[in-house]
Amino acid sequence: MIRSSDVWWKNAVLYCLDVETFSDNGFRGATERIDHLHALGVTCLWLMPFYPTPELDDGYDITDFYNVDPRLGTLGDFVEFVRAARDRGMRVIADLVVNHTSDQHPWFHDPDKRDWYVWADEPPEDGPKGITFPDKENSLWEYSEEVGKYYLHRFYKHQPDLNVANPAVRDEIARIMGFWMELGLSGFRVDAVPFLLERQERSDAIELPDPHDYLTDLRAFLNRRNGEAVLLGEVNLPYKDTMAFYGQGVGDELTMCFDFVGMQAMYLALARQTSGPLTKALQERPLPPRDGHWATFVRNHDELTLDKLPVDERQEVFDAFGPDPDMQLYGRGLRRRLPGMLDGDQRRIRMVYSLLFTLPGTPVLFYGEEIGLEEDLSLEGRLAVRVPMDWEAAAEQRHDPDSLLSWMRRLVELYREAPEFAWGTAEVLDVGDPTVFAHRADCDGGTVIAVHNFAEQDITVRIPADGVLTDLATGGTVKPAKTGARVDLAPYDCRWFRVNPE
Repeated sequence: MIRSSDVWWKNAVLYCLDVETFSDNGFRGATERIDHLHALGVTCLWLMPFYPTPELDDGYDITDFYNVDPRLGTLGDFVEFVRAARDRGMRVIADLVVNHTSDQHPWFHDPDKRDWYVWADEPPEDGPKGITFPDKENSLWEYSEEVGKYYLHRFYKHQPDLNVANPAVRDEIARIMGFWMELGLSGFRVDAVPFLLERQERSDAIELPDPHDYLTDLRAFLNRRNGEAVLLGEVNLPYKDTMAFYGQGVGDELTMCFDFVGMQAMYLALARQTSGPLTKALQERPLPPRDGHWATFVRNHDELTLDKLPVDERQEVFDAFGPDPDMQLYGRGLRRRLPGMLDGDQRRIRMVYSLLFTLPGTPVLFYGEEIGLEEDLSLEGRLAVRVPMDWEAAAEQRHDPDSLLSWMRRLVELYREAPEFAWGTAEVLDVGDPTVFAHRADCDGGTVIAVHNFAEQDITVRIPADGVLTDLATGGTVKPAKTGARVDLAPYDCRWFRVNPE
């Protein structure tokens, strides 16, 4: 554990928030609410885009990378927010959205920066494929009357892609990162990483001969400016392909990657009420580089994508958690939050978050998850899950020992008492019942075991253990036997144990 502060992200608790929906008064309001996050046990805040924007894509269409949108405050307000977080032991990272700009960005209309974007006389046949938002777009190319050519847009037509192959663009991205790090950021969540590395004439970032050199350069620049800083990557690819974005075995590209495959397997397991899909995903998940880590999550700020599941398995999750077509998006995801998907069943909700904090990786929370914030399906698309934070609910739950907020606080406390989950090597355990997911984590001679019941029924399992199991939540003990330590589980129950010598 002597190096724990050097790689602080391995046992961090990340919390994603949108300044606009988190408070009524931008950064000043968010600063006033920061003690809520400190009391929860958050150690790193991830800010969604807060830059000037015409707000056609909820802030991801940026017109100035060096400022704060006037609706949310000033650079001074931003600095005060970061300082307040630091005073409470919380680092701050922010979205790095540099694969595109808004079409209202001055760069897009500057003739001297024409080569900062990707242009073609005609849409190339061997260019990128796949429409990201099929409900809004029918092409990846849009004609510009101003220029007389087509420009590439991987997302919406009002978001022209930057030409990251251009050295001038790369230098500008480094300046953007350096600017915000001087104002106190400890790193960035890198948006849509595979698209960032894409070339005009090739569709698959993984197959390109050299794009990862750029990520290596970014990481090196980041570490020169701040040795503790991180790059958290949005890489929604199969495990084998995702691993390339850490760097070729040495961990010199992204620091962390989101575990999209494991997240989707978890929802399939919840739908089937069996641990099989999650067990399979965890056993297949490669180990990250020594100083890298997976980031685990229940849901993020976008639609709950299920695109890595086969069509029939995806339909199982739709049927279980979003049968109404209005709850689905793009044919690949759900625009719902967990409480809505689980019909408000506190047993299942709490079990899922217990699972989040015990799975190997860094847990990432989306704002409002700690109070059971639900979606608003009357809002368009993915905005359904980006609803305003309910501070009245937070106030009501703050002093209620039986509330979800109190449960989440307790999970963070237990997470601190069981560092093996964050730092150790994980092993799935066979407990004789497929509805129960059990795994152990070992580190520096310590062992902890987590047991989660995915079924709506009482179950007794036998846990293979070579010592006395001490319940971390209650202090109760279970002695081992030849057939394994007997543990009784209620429906959707979850238990954390420390293994102590007999």
